[in-house]
Amino acid sequence: MNPRVQAALARIRQDVQGMHAYAIQDARGLIKLDAMENPYGLPPALQQELGRRLGAVALNRYPGPRIEELKAALARFVGLPDGAALMLGNGSDELISLLAMACDVPGAAILAPVPGFVMYEMSARLQGLRFVGVPLSPDFALDELALLAALRRERPAITYLAYPNNPTANLWDEGAVRRVIETAASFGGLVVIDEAYQPFASRTWLDVWRAEPEAHGHVLIMRTLSKFGLAGVRLGYLIGAQPLMHELDKVRPPYNVSSLNAEAALFALEHADEYARQATAIRAERARLLQALAAIPGVQPFPSEANMILVRVPDATKAFAGLRARGVLVKNVSTMHPLLAGCLRLTVGTPAENDALLAALPCSL
Repeated sequence: MNPRVQAALARIRQDVQGMHAYAIQDARGLIKLDAMENPYGLPPALQQELGRRLGAVALNRYPGPRIEELKAALARFVGLPDGAALMLGNGSDELISLLAMACDVPGAAILAPVPGFVMYEMSARLQGLRFVGVPLSPDFALDELALLAALRRERPAITYLAYPNNPTANLWDEGAVRRVIETAASFGGLVVIDEAYQPFASRTWLDVWRAEPEAHGHVLIMRTLSKFGLAGVRLGYLIGAQPLMHELDKVRPPYNVSSLNAEAALFALEHADEYARQATAIRAERARLLQALAAIPGVQPFPSEANMILVRVPDATKAFAGLRARGVLVKNVSTMHPLLAGCLRLTVGTPAENDALLAALPCSL
């Protein structure tokens, strides 16, 4: 190795050098069912109109008033609770990192059920915080006794509850979530309800917040437009009590959302009915897939409230390779956590993509 490179590497934290970067699979030439993306594009007429709008954006200027217009549009879209404010992020990934940065005080920890979204742990470690993972039950429910005990013992600055969870795709028991929220309140901890997959879920925690605002002063709700249908736009948003959001906004980089991203998001919200139609189609395909997967010998699909389905197969590595050889890319999550042994995560695609998956899977087991 070049000695100058070697000397420079010594300046990079050893724990960072020991970590693995977030892996993105090469999907070229494959049916892409690995990343929980909305498989539908815009109709041609809307594509042309969006292109015209983006072409008129003043790229020579920093993002300006359109950012505030986007925040106002999102507030109307979600029905922002009284006394709440909204903060934008470059995807929810940035918001997760900013939360870790804002809560980085000596001895602080971040807690989440596992298996869960890997960025909760990664952001904690990159910020030098402790991460506490509390295993789910074998059927992927919250282990409430273990979770509440960990909360009282660790007193984390942030507790993440993905609702629905990734990669298990299920919603948690409402009573258990309420008790987590109450326990965190006893020591002043934040609770972040991550609703990345809300367009496909049967309920949202935001409804509970609106009904019980006094119980949610320490609760943040995080969403993204990625699953809505704008994964390439990279836009997430965080909802919380105005005093909390005022402080959290101080760690947000200036101009963290580009003018192009903001314009694309505004356009999408103006055509929310089209994305709602797509979400309805995805939910219908999810139901069809669940039924068809359950009929394949050796395949165990788990209930889903997201645009993905977790399945257990006899040999996940073999099935993953077999699907890939047949042109279908899914996510092998079998080594992410012991509870996921033998599991693949399948994104719900278009009817044609799902048909291809169903044809290839039995031959890949």
